[in-house]
Amino acid sequence: MSNRSHDILFQLIKSLEKAEKRHFKLYIKRSSANEDLKIIRLFDALDKQDTYDEKSLLKKLPGTEKRQLYNLKTHLYKQILASLRLLKSADSIDLQLNEQFDYAHILYKKGLFVQSLKILERAKETARTHQKFYFLAQVVALEKRIENLHTTRSIHSRAEQLAIEANEVSEHVDVMARLSNLSLLLFSWFTRYGHARNEQDEAGVRAFMKDNLPPNADSFTGFYERLYLYQCYCWDAFIRQDFLQYYRYAQKWVDLFRAQPLMIRVETSHYIKGMHYLLNAHFDLRNYRAFAIALRDFEAFARTSRVQEHDNFRIQAFIYISTAKINQHFMLGTFKEGLSLVKGIEEQLRENAIFLDPHRVMVMNYKFATLYFGSGNYDKAIDYLQRIINETGELRTDLQCYARLLHMLAHFELGNYELMESLTKSVYRFMARMQNLTVIEEEMFRFIRHSFHHISPRQMKPELEKFLSKIKHLEKNRFETRSFAYLDIISWVESKVLGKPMGTVIHEKYLQSKRK
Repeated sequence: MSNRSHDILFQLIKSLEKAEKRHFKLYIKRSSANEDLKIIRLFDALDKQDTYDEKSLLKKLPGTEKRQLYNLKTHLYKQILASLRLLKSADSIDLQLNEQFDYAHILYKKGLFVQSLKILERAKETARTHQKFYFLAQVVALEKRIENLHTTRSIHSRAEQLAIEANEVSEHVDVMARLSNLSLLLFSWFTRYGHARNEQDEAGVRAFMKDNLPPNADSFTGFYERLYLYQCYCWDAFIRQDFLQYYRYAQKWVDLFRAQPLMIRVETSHYIKGMHYLLNAHFDLRNYRAFAIALRDFEAFARTSRVQEHDNFRIQAFIYISTAKINQHFMLGTFKEGLSLVKGIEEQLRENAIFLDPHRVMVMNYKFATLYFGSGNYDKAIDYLQRIINETGELRTDLQCYARLLHMLAHFELGNYELMESLTKSVYRFMARMQNLTVIEEEMFRFIRHSFHHISPRQMKPELEKFLSKIKHLEKNRFETRSFAYLDIISWVESKVLGKPMGTVIHEKYLQSKRK
């Protein structure tokens, strides 16, 4: 891994857009009479590097020793953040509120209590409008501190009012914290294990929800309480593979924002994620028409200035829309057409590497592998699968398992029968160790072990037909559906039995659904 991933100053500079770099230099020059500041030279040197190289950096800063470089980098880092805060404050409610609070705190420290209270009152009104309860807690706390020091004619009524406000805000904050914690923990469970593997997993998730969901959670009416509540229900349903409930709460999530358009700007990232989950739900339920409409809405929003002018929103939308476009090809069986997306997505992944976490990259590699597998390019599928198999750690053990399973099937398709015995044993051991085997997978391993050692090529088709009859009825089994989320195994077997490409089999199912 390159130093690009480790040096935080280098990462920050590489994340800056042209306008942000220009603003930084103007900001520094305005605050200093010396235009040839060392931090400007350091900034330019780092900006020109493709990867972080400290030796090269020291050569471009004559007279700077290694121990001095650390202090210089620290100072530059702080100055860039100060410049960004100044540039971005007009576009961020959080930054504006924190700025007002800082001003009020400065006036309070100087003993100008009335001026401080006036600023706090205006900030409090803005915070209420945008439902920023965490900020309101800070404001009320400072107001109480000032009232304790500055006696006014209305001290008695103010004391009662502030006590009521403090209790109300505290209740909101407590509920929001509990619900957001629960949502985060459910997300953590999924990124580690994937979908519930059996009834024991499901019972554990249900018990966890019951123990951690605040009493009367469904009666909460505040925006953030509803948002975090819908997130919890989404993750609970998704983990348990109750895709209908997953869809219902993903739709409630998106509708919550559309009922309060102001909050789309305040919590853009959560709105983007809600649209992503809604698309996932349509994909899982094979709601072809609704999926296409939701994708069109998402793409339209992604083109707005709100998304395009912010790296975080732009990259988040890019990842989710790219995933949705690939999923659409999976639904339609148009694997070969989907391959046209790969090059462009990979270029974007490379350009935005510093913003992406390993989980996103792993999922995208699996998507690419599946596209190539469905297109019949098994060698290329293996290349992408190896990237996942070579990954270490406990991230997405379910994806690790299915990457190995798809890797084994790709070798089967290539006719590498001499590898099948060792691959079958290796994949089976890995999945069994992860307690990740479904009935479908057990049947698949049984079929492969039996077929390659005891059956001639002529007898293969009847055996495939028997295998298909054993697993076909499992399509409706909730604990087996995860197999189809990762790879449509039934369509793959049907393609072998019918002698048709896998994409053709899936596309024919899509056409049948349209006629219903």
